[in-house]
Amino acid sequence: MLYKAYEIQRSLMNASSAMASMAADMLNHESNPWAGIGPSQMMANALDVFAHAAAPRGKPAFGLRVIHVDGAAHAVKETTVITRPFGDLKMFTHDGLPKDAPRLLLVAPMSGHYATLLRGTVERMLERCVVYITDWADAKYVPMAEGIFDLDDYIDYLTGFLEHIGPGAHMMAVCQPSVPALAATAIMSADKHPCRPVTLTMMGGPIDTRESPTAVNDHAVTKPHVWFKHNVITTVPANYPGEGRRVYPGFVQLASFMSMNLGSHMMSHYKLYQHLMQGADDNADATKTFYDEYRAVCDLPAEFYLQTVDLVFQRHALPKGEMLHRGKAVDLNAITDTAILCIEGERDDISGIGQTKAALKVTPNLGDDMKQYFLAPEVGHYGIFNGSRWRNAIAPVVDQWIAKFEKKAKGRKLTAVA
Repeated sequence: MLYKAYEIQRSLMNASSAMASMAADMLNHESNPWAGIGPSQMMANALDVFAHAAAPRGKPAFGLRVIHVDGAAHAVKETTVITRPFGDLKMFTHDGLPKDAPRLLLVAPMSGHYATLLRGTVERMLERCVVYITDWADAKYVPMAEGIFDLDDYIDYLTGFLEHIGPGAHMMAVCQPSVPALAATAIMSADKHPCRPVTLTMMGGPIDTRESPTAVNDHAVTKPHVWFKHNVITTVPANYPGEGRRVYPGFVQLASFMSMNLGSHMMSHYKLYQHLMQGADDNADATKTFYDEYRAVCDLPAEFYLQTVDLVFQRHALPKGEMLHRGKAVDLNAITDTAILCIEGERDDISGIGQTKAALKVTPNLGDDMKQYFLAPEVGHYGIFNGSRWRNAIAPVVDQWIAKFEKKAKGRKLTAVA
């Protein structure tokens, strides 16, 4: 019933958005003698804000065409190198990169938004690295015949992607995937897998949510696991390829995130209206671009979502040494030669300070010279991986960390070839 009710509401809002957009165009049309004047302009801009807020949104494109490095422009090449039911592997490169450029697997969150939320992360790291990114599928478009997808599958996908990239690669996990990325690193390290990552960077990830709990963490622990199963999991309706699949809908996740900072979002839209009234088109376009991405959401497989709530947020299985993969214990003690960089934002209201840093505590057999922690001052969750502070203050730290171990990466690749 939840999904059906949403579909009805979505159809009504789509129609309302179209009507509001048409009305705004009419009020702004050159044939209207009152266009741009007083109440007419106020009404047109108000309708424009509403039309944008209510407009339907599909999967965004990365849209990276040109990248500027050291003052030179280079054409960006985007390729899908692996296609799998629940997620593809995309590769970004450009002709300005040397043949031996570092290779980086960027693990995007499977948390209700598309991988394009990390567009700015890709663009900045692409300056010096060949960037691969996990492009997770919208679960409502995955037919039931493809089976389920849970944390075990997530870890297997990461392992398979690293195998495709080959020995000597680096890995970066943003937010939620820090847990499966660290687990995959431990499993591959225990197996002495030649494709285990040389470095692992985790940014704003919930490694141990007992550290500085946030509102997100509190929500997960104040309700029993069965509550989530019965209240936020629903079935994909018949008008999608994934008909019958049990999912955690993206629209529920979006509503949760919006409600956490409702006042800020309302103020952002009021400022959007003010920018339109003032003719500040660049500022208005920036706000619209942000919300185009922020409101583009996708569904999560129910198995993955419920398992994440249980193991990560309620039982803290990984830092307590109780996490299993395919029935076998995930041993963080096995990580001995993958350098770990943990990055947190001082104002992160999703993953509190200390939650990512915990990874440095639970890897006792990794030398101190292979561990680093960076706290980004005055940076919120989104700012860790997007925006000016990411580009100018945080990304250089990642660049230096990768460069520090790149010689080791090349050695591991040569050893594997031999």
